[in-house]
Amino acid sequence: MQFIDKAKIKISSGKGGNGVVAWRREKFVDKGGPAGGDGGNGGSVYLLADEGMSTLMDFTYRSIFKAENGENGFKKSMHGKSAKDLIIKVPTGTIVKDIKTGNIIADLTVHNQKVLIAKGGKGGRGNTHFCTPQNRAPQYCEPGEPAIERELILELKLIADVGLLGMPNAGKSTFISRVSSAKPKIADYPFTTLVPNLGVVRKSTGDGFVIADIPGLIEGASDGVGLGHDFLRHVERCRFLLHIVDGTAQNPIENYKIINNELQKYSQKLASLHQIVAVNKIDAIDDDRLSELISEFKNNGIDVFKISAVTGENIEELKYELEKKVNEIPKPVSEVTIEQDLGATDNDDSYWEIKKIDKETYQIIGGKITRISQVIDQRSTEQVIRLQNTMKAMGIISELKSLGIQNGDTVLVGKLALEYWDDEMYK
Repeated sequence: MQFIDKAKIKISSGKGGNGVVAWRREKFVDKGGPAGGDGGNGGSVYLLADEGMSTLMDFTYRSIFKAENGENGFKKSMHGKSAKDLIIKVPTGTIVKDIKTGNIIADLTVHNQKVLIAKGGKGGRGNTHFCTPQNRAPQYCEPGEPAIERELILELKLIADVGLLGMPNAGKSTFISRVSSAKPKIADYPFTTLVPNLGVVRKSTGDGFVIADIPGLIEGASDGVGLGHDFLRHVERCRFLLHIVDGTAQNPIENYKIINNELQKYSQKLASLHQIVAVNKIDAIDDDRLSELISEFKNNGIDVFKISAVTGENIEELKYELEKKVNEIPKPVSEVTIEQDLGATDNDDSYWEIKKIDKETYQIIGGKITRISQVIDQRSTEQVIRLQNTMKAMGIISELKSLGIQNGDTVLVGKLALEYWDDEMYK
């Protein structure tokens, strides 16, 4: 299985459906009045933490996600159908970053934790909502709100109780297969583990704790050598570390120091985590060499367990110590700073601009004004007047005047081509 711990995705919520202008036309109902239905709401987009997922690999095959649009309203006061929300599952431990702002907007650390990423557009109201004693036959309705489009970075930081560290080929995979039901690939060559393996170790109380076999680190890992940066981030959420040292290596003490030096260079927080050290492969070491090795560690102020992951020697004693520390050491508090995510609910698209096509033609470009134009019937004087009042309120008319528009010039708004006339005639 390929391990992917970063992904870039593009998401879009659904647009709201448009309201409609319609009328009651039953045979025996005189002056039936407005009967335009509302548009349905567009689908929102959520991220959902799923502890059953372990990588972001799915997002390499699909990186664009779009919720459905709301349905337009109907006559006879029938509302359009609202679209279903889109739920995107991500692994527990996923951090979400907005590419545009650079802000971290979510840290999904708990199974089934759900966060809104893009709110669906609200459906527009039909003309039934605009009926008043002064205007019993409103000729206008509302367009639906727009979708929200965003680009996000997903970054996975595994959540485990114990981080398993050690040089390549130190025996970490063998150890995790011995103490849990995990079945990592095991072979006698460096860099066997190319992905972090998670294993659940059963406690004496019946529940369990999670141990993460982090791929072997090498000198320079904190500077990005090899896959150092990609893997070191996964250690940051652990309660403490289990450092397995290959007792058959040429210089086990030096290997131990190299790993800790990389932790120190990468993060003071990592370097300060409690460590349990286990010298592995004691079945392949003669007694004199083992005694000499243990003395070297003790002379450096390091207490160690002596184990053989292959034969199982002293494994139960080490498991007991791990369980004890899991009960004693609390989970680290997340230091991720979550910014207020205004982008998730920002359906406002009131930005506009005016382009002068030629001497007598002006084009208005902008989301909101374009959407309004989509529900305007150019044959209805009342609807055109309402559009002009909206343009005036948005400052568009003032800008047109400053650009030198003259009576009789053409104003293009969405699908509409309107003849401009000074608004004094409507006062």
